[in-house]
Amino acid sequence: MSLKDRRLADLRARIAEVTAADALALQREGALLVDVREDEETATGNPAGALRLPRGFLELRIEEKAPDPARPLLLLCAGGTRSLFAAEDLLRLGYADVRSVAGGFSAWKAAGLPVEVPPQLDAAQRERYRRHLTMPEVGEAGQHRLLRSRVALIGAGGLGSPIALYLAAAGVGRLTLIDDDRVERSNLQRQILHAESRLGQRKVESGRAALLDLNPTIEVVSHDTRLEAANVLDLLAGHDVVVDGSDNLPTRYLVNDACLRLGAPNVYGAIFRFEGQVSVFGGAAPGLRPCYRCLFPEPPPAEYAPSCAEAGVLGVLPGVIGTIMAAETIKLLLGLGEPLAGRLLLYDGLRGEFNEIAVPVDPDCPSCSAGARPELIDIAAVCAG
Repeated sequence: MSLKDRRLADLRARIAEVTAADALALQREGALLVDVREDEETATGNPAGALRLPRGFLELRIEEKAPDPARPLLLLCAGGTRSLFAAEDLLRLGYADVRSVAGGFSAWKAAGLPVEVPPQLDAAQRERYRRHLTMPEVGEAGQHRLLRSRVALIGAGGLGSPIALYLAAAGVGRLTLIDDDRVERSNLQRQILHAESRLGQRKVESGRAALLDLNPTIEVVSHDTRLEAANVLDLLAGHDVVVDGSDNLPTRYLVNDACLRLGAPNVYGAIFRFEGQVSVFGGAAPGLRPCYRCLFPEPPPAEYAPSCAEAGVLGVLPGVIGTIMAAETIKLLLGLGEPLAGRLLLYDGLRGEFNEIAVPVDPDCPSCSAGARPELIDIAAVCAG
């Protein structure tokens, strides 16, 4: 008997094996079925309801997916060999009940048990998103989630430029640009979405051309219009995340209240000279309170909130803040990490320093408190008030 055969015999003597039919019954009783095959092996399908966790990432991520060491784990590979080695590793990690599915996926299919066929990336997509696919936190399932996602971006200017470019590069399937301005030469010091060759074009069309040149596989929808109370719900409805890259307070209040009405998370950012700030507001998901009005209950007088055109802004500052906003958006789309909800991240470019302050929930907030129904106030009315 070869060394490999002796090793397998030893594993089978120590590790319990179950048939595919028994594995399905145990799964329905609460056991976690883990498919440890590589991504390319699952192109023909995987057991319905199984956790896809390739062998190379099993020990790194199993505690996240199966935090209870007493929960029964059923490991499945292609033919029932790799799952024995994987089971041995999990027993070493302290899992009490680990079993291998005899015959693996071949036996599962032969028994006619339920199979899910996941959507597949084509060769070009695999090449484009390779660095995402190698990350266990993203992987093929996460990339498909990005490709199915819809993001509305208000503003195709300083903040909107890096946000749009990075979301397009990441593979966000549908990106909606909302802006009513034209490209001017003074924009080009910071608005890297645009170029000298597109001076005078509508920003949404200039941005659309740049994004599709970067990633022609996504959909870019452009709305050359100003956001108002009359159109905000129609423009923002149906999106998974709304990103507010606007440069004026009335729009920020309008976006906040519309997102609360729609139950959509709102990624907020603002810049001023050398300083910037980022947070996540609104939405129906737990943890996404407080809202923008909890932080800023009423807009200050116009002289205390000048625009970038009036006060100026360091050209690279939108890149710093916009990139963080893009990262927060991707985290929300993938359900990863901790969003900047209830926290305001502050950046001081002169000191090269980040600080964070807590944003408490206002129990009497007119927008997000219990029973509140945010009133969509027109921009002109806010400015006049």
